[in-house]
Amino acid sequence: MFLNTLTPKFYVALTGTSSLISGLILIFEWWYFRKYGTSFIEQVSVSHLRPLLGGVDSSSPSNSNTSNGEADSNRQSVSECKVWRNPLNLFRGAEYNRYTWVTGREPLTYYDMNLSAQDHQTFFTCDSDHLRPADASKQTHAYTIQSRSSPPLLSSCSCATAYILLAEEEATTIMEAERLFKQALKAGEGCYRRSQQLQHHGTQYEAQHRRDTNVLVYIKRRLAMCSRKLGRTREAVKMMRDLMKEFPLLSMFNIHENLLESLLELQNYADVQAVLAKYDDISLPKSATICYTAALLKARAVSDKFSPEAASRRGLSTAEMNAVEAIHRAVEFNPHVPKYLLEMKSLILPPEHILKRGDSEAIAYAFFHLQHWKRVEGALNLLHCTWEGTFRMIPYPLEKGHLFYPYPICTETADRELLPTVFHEVSVYPKKELPFFILFTAGLCSFTAMLALLTHQFPELMGVFAKAQPVEGADHPPPTTTTAPPCSAMLLTWNV
Repeated sequence: MFLNTLTPKFYVALTGTSSLISGLILIFEWWYFRKYGTSFIEQVSVSHLRPLLGGVDSSSPSNSNTSNGEADSNRQSVSECKVWRNPLNLFRGAEYNRYTWVTGREPLTYYDMNLSAQDHQTFFTCDSDHLRPADASKQTHAYTIQSRSSPPLLSSCSCATAYILLAEEEATTIMEAERLFKQALKAGEGCYRRSQQLQHHGTQYEAQHRRDTNVLVYIKRRLAMCSRKLGRTREAVKMMRDLMKEFPLLSMFNIHENLLESLLELQNYADVQAVLAKYDDISLPKSATICYTAALLKARAVSDKFSPEAASRRGLSTAEMNAVEAIHRAVEFNPHVPKYLLEMKSLILPPEHILKRGDSEAIAYAFFHLQHWKRVEGALNLLHCTWEGTFRMIPYPLEKGHLFYPYPICTETADRELLPTVFHEVSVYPKKELPFFILFTAGLCSFTAMLALLTHQFPELMGVFAKAQPVEGADHPPPTTTTAPPCSAMLLTWNV
């Protein structure tokens, strides 16, 4: 009797309310997914309801070491958001500015250049600069030399950091930059020897010696990079090896990545393997250069004879399996690299700073290492055949890596600050796929909205349709007073 007395306005209000509630759920689910990368309903179901029902989370670790490493992985994911100096960054004046002259585009963002200025201030200054007049006035000396208005200052200036600024900013060719760095080396070695003798005389002298050490390492490294760019690769390798032996504790400069690239150019794969054995940590990879170079060496052993058809028929051999696993390991560390190596996406000049596991690191790696992959016959073919399989191996949600700690959530934001988005589309990974509950809520919202619209347009017809539904499972026609509840009421009940 109650259902028979309902007016069409009730059905309009009921379906409209159901559509509104579905829409609110959809908006909240979408906001929560955009912020945290997972569905709220799914997270509550897995975290709270499933344990009460006696279920076991399939994504829980099966080994005892994982529980101990969860805290470490969280700390590592936070530290990975740190922006690092690009070990292979180009010369500002001789390369970046030349690109601007030719194309009229700025290859570096303001954020990237500001980070470089902060690096120079951190490594090349200290609290004891007032003890040496040359260091205290190095900016004035540098700008005076840049203006070329007072040539005698070029020979009288003994400040190595002023020469560094000139070589980086003002030199228009690599040869000119090398000449200025050689002058900086003379001044830097003298300052280093003097501060080395005085480093135990007080805290100020110790800070001064640390600064002079950073300056000397920077100069020698850039000189080695100049030799590499001018074709003197063996000389560059020797300079890098000597530098690593002389200052073994300064691993923050990542000089071994420069060494790996030079050794690959010489095709000295045995020495490359020796460097990797020292710096490649299987449980915690450090960079895309390490991971992808290790994958390249393993792919080199099988890539010339690799055939996808033959492998599908007979299965993968042990060497092929090792190569595929190395590629999967590299791709999972930085999934942006394959598209640049396979030339599916255009390369741009690498930034001066990179974010590990981000698009900026992928550009920096592929810019210098694409030629090495092309030189190994079949390596890119093997990469093309296997790299996409990595994504099918990563469990859901995508932030949980199969081998390593989660991807940092700041990669997209940092890469947009480091890369010129004006002419480069930033790659984003992991691409968050829409969970089932968001899709289901969207479908439910659309259905109830359509039902509300039909009820509003044809209230009498929808009321008759709702009242005319028979009761399922009855053996005889139901009486008028026991009609089934309308479908809109069922939807509202589900939403509540």
